[in-house]
Amino acid sequence: MSRVTEIRYVGYGVTDLDAEAAYYTDVWGLERVASDDGMAWFKAQGHDEHHVVRLRAAEENRVDVIALSADTRADVDALAAKVEAAGGQIVHAPRALTTPGGGYGFRFFSPDGLQMEISAEVARGDKREIERWEGIPVKISHIVLHSPNHKALVAWFCDVLGFKVSDWLGDFMCFLRCNNAHHRFAILPGPACLNHVAYDMEGVDGMMRGGHRLKQKGFDIRWGPGRHTAGDNTFSYFVTPGGFVTEYTAELEEVDFETREATVYAPAPMVMDQWGIGVGGPQTMPHPHENAGLFVAVDV
Repeated sequence: MSRVTEIRYVGYGVTDLDAEAAYYTDVWGLERVASDDGMAWFKAQGHDEHHVVRLRAAEENRVDVIALSADTRADVDALAAKVEAAGGQIVHAPRALTTPGGGYGFRFFSPDGLQMEISAEVARGDKREIERWEGIPVKISHIVLHSPNHKALVAWFCDVLGFKVSDWLGDFMCFLRCNNAHHRFAILPGPACLNHVAYDMEGVDGMMRGGHRLKQKGFDIRWGPGRHTAGDNTFSYFVTPGGFVTEYTAELEEVDFETREATVYAPAPMVMDQWGIGVGGPQTMPHPHENAGLFVAVDV
């Protein structure tokens, strides 16, 4: 069955392009990718995904697109047909992509109005081994979204895009997998928007060393360091100049994509953070608000 198999990148519109670009390179640890389109593209050095972040200058801070991958061109075509059959709004049909790295893909709106892209055959970039103490991201780990109808969005991710449920936190947070990682997406109630984007680090030491660099650069931990129960991954959350939440994480659980059986965890402080020593908490994160321009395509 054709399905999504990985995350590619997140594209943002930001009011201060220079500040946000400096955050991703000088602070967060990504590497800029050459382009001549007036936008800023960034890759993670520990993985061969061509890019993981795209920034463009905009009149308001917003998520423009969340890009995902499928294995083949035929899978892209099949997924486009599934989105359309499910009543989804197609922004553009499968075609050759003109973004850096090229490829073949289509764009559409999620049921909540966030623009998404699914592609295959995107050029691969360089990668290298990230050392234990470098403290820079290896790749995107997962994305967490808010939804005004979160259970319906969970069903849509599973029925249309081919995800599977790994775990629930109560009845309000669902963790979804598209490969052997415990989760690549999680979905919470709330206005249609992004909660955060997490990046895999080279172990807990890499996460902690990365947190040290952010502190030295003037970006304090909003929540963490800690270790979640669902996924068993460590975490530290930070906020970009544009107000978007980014996470350093490590040791995310690997599961069997086909056979994993979901657990429902009862929400509790030591479930949200098994260590229980971190600063802050979910209440210290930016308050979610509806993403600007829902069901309005940004054609870049």
